[in-house]
Amino acid sequence: MSENVKDKVIAIIAEQAVLDVSDVSLTSTLEELGIDSLGLVESIFAIEEAFDIQVPFNANDPSESDFDISSVATIVKAIEGLVAEQNA
Repeated sequence: MSENVKDKVIAIIAEQAVLDVSDVSLTSTLEELGIDSLGLVESIFAIEEAFDIQVPFNANDPSESDFDISSVATIVKAIEGLVAEQNA
């Protein structure tokens, strides 16, 4: 897991949740962090901007998306994959 990607994603999620970075762990879920659907969409926009990528996420139907938002770790893994694809 790339430390740079992990640290940036955690910082973005912490900012959206109005939490300290140390309060966000890889096992945290967005629900546990108090991030609602609007916060999720804002987080995705911030992630897209930070990494200059397009996240394949359907905010209207998250269960139909290939983008796994079940935990911070799965989000980091998905972002790493998108960054790797872009840099390939």
